[in-house]
Amino acid sequence: MLTRKQLDLLKFIHSRVQIDGVSPSFDEMKEALNLRSKSGIHRLIIALEERGFIRRLAHRARAIEVVKLPEGMEPPAAANVIRHDFRSRPEPAALIDSDAGSVPLIGRIAAGTPIEALQETIDHITVPRAMLSPRAEHYALEVKGDSMLDAGIREGDIIVVKRQDHADDGDIVVALIEDQEATLKTLRRSGRTIELIAANPAYETQRYDARQVKIQGRMVGLIRTY
Repeated sequence: MLTRKQLDLLKFIHSRVQIDGVSPSFDEMKEALNLRSKSGIHRLIIALEERGFIRRLAHRARAIEVVKLPEGMEPPAAANVIRHDFRSRPEPAALIDSDAGSVPLIGRIAAGTPIEALQETIDHITVPRAMLSPRAEHYALEVKGDSMLDAGIREGDIIVVKRQDHADDGDIVVALIEDQEATLKTLRRSGRTIELIAANPAYETQRYDARQVKIQGRMVGLIRTY
């Protein structure tokens, strides 16, 4: 037997997959069920998967398949589920299918003092397809710090990054320093020195031997929530 929250989540996932052709993000699930953290959603998903109601598909973004519904339960009309039982509202299926893509959100990136290296995937987000290059790998990061403020990048913004190990002078890059710390800065080379330049006069330019820095990707887009 499912708990009330497990049943609500199963209904929500089922309705969104029917409407959009893709399962909702953890943030959308959290908002729909009025939970404070995504860890609660993670526990509900594990419980539904262990009971055989859903299946997570490996190596696919936001891929959850509803395997079955509780016996005797007629699936409610998707529109009614969204309107009456939950607070979230789905995006139009056409927008998701044709004009948007999904990329993994893999942690935070420092726009200031470098922080720990990138984390594993914690969620997937929908981004405009115009930000994504064909046959290229992309990921997203949440910005922490204000060193790129004059470039229009604020703390809390989500940046979209094209994964690549090279970049041109003037590109805003994700740079991994000595395989330990990651930072977001503008790249400039000077001989065998790599300069990582802030877009805020309060921060000094960081200079490293080229062997100390690995380019992890080039910023190609930004998403801001108001």
